[in-house]
Amino acid sequence: MNNIKVAAIHDLSGVGRCSLSVILPTLSSMGIQVCPVPTAILSTHTGGFGDVEMRDLTDYIIPALSHYKRLGLSFDCIYSGFLASTGQIDHCLEFFASFPDALKVVDPVMADHGKPYKTCTPELRRRMCELAAVADIITPNMTEAAILLGEDPTFVPRSSTEMKSILVRLSEMGPKTVVVTSAYICGEYLNAGYDKEHNKFWRVPYTQVNAGYPGTGDVFASVLTGSLLRGDSLPVAMNRAAAFLELAIKTTYGYSTDPREGILLERCLEFLTQNRTLCDYDPL
Repeated sequence: MNNIKVAAIHDLSGVGRCSLSVILPTLSSMGIQVCPVPTAILSTHTGGFGDVEMRDLTDYIIPALSHYKRLGLSFDCIYSGFLASTGQIDHCLEFFASFPDALKVVDPVMADHGKPYKTCTPELRRRMCELAAVADIITPNMTEAAILLGEDPTFVPRSSTEMKSILVRLSEMGPKTVVVTSAYICGEYLNAGYDKEHNKFWRVPYTQVNAGYPGTGDVFASVLTGSLLRGDSLPVAMNRAAAFLELAIKTTYGYSTDPREGILLERCLEFLTQNRTLCDYDPL
C-alpha cells in the first residue's frame, strides 16, 4: 500500500525521546506518513526532569478534525496515546467515528511498573475503557492491562493460562487484537498477543537490561502499527517491534547515556528500513 497515512493523537515532549518525537521518525522510517494531532506539549517528559512546562491542547483537537473533514482527507489509521484530559477521550471517539474505515489503535498510556502516572486520574482510567471498547487494537503494558480489567495494578500473571485469560478478557471489551507488553511469566520477559478473529495466542520473548528508558512503549506500538499497516501478520509485527526495541535499548545501554533522554533512536532506525523477515515468535 502506498501513501499510508496515520493520524497520531499523542503528546509532544521537547526533551526526552517519547511520544510524537519517536512516533514520527519511527513510522516515517517505515514509509508511513504521520499526521500529528498533539494532545499536549511539554518542555520535557514527566520522568525526572523536575517541574515541567505543559500546555493542554484539548481545544485544538476538534478544530483540527473539522479542518481535515473540510479538506476531504482520509486516514488509514487513527492511533491514540497519552491523553491530557477526559475531554480528549471524547475527541478521540469523534476522530474514530469520522473515519470508520481507518484502523483504530489505542495505546492506553496510563501507568507502568505497578503504578498509575500522576496525570492519570481515576476518571481518565475509567473512560479509557470506552476508548478501548471501540478500538481494533490495544497495546497496554501489564500495569495498564490490569487497570483496564479493574484489577490491582501490581497484578502479575503466574502462567500462560492466566496470561491468555487476561488477553481474552481485554478482547471482550471490544478490540479484535490485544497485545500486552512487559509481561513476566515463569521467569521470562515477553510480549503476549491475541488475535480474536482466528483465536490465536502469540508470545515474543525479549531480554531485559538493567535500565529503564521513557518512550519504549511508544516505539513498540508504533512499529507494531506500522508493520500491520504494511501487511505483516500479528506475530511478525510483534516480533519486528520487539526486535527493534531490544536493539535500540541494548545500543543505548552500551553508550551509558542519561536514561531520562530515552533510547538512541537515531542510531537504530536503519533496521526498520531493511524490512527483514522475522520469525522469533511462538504460540502462547
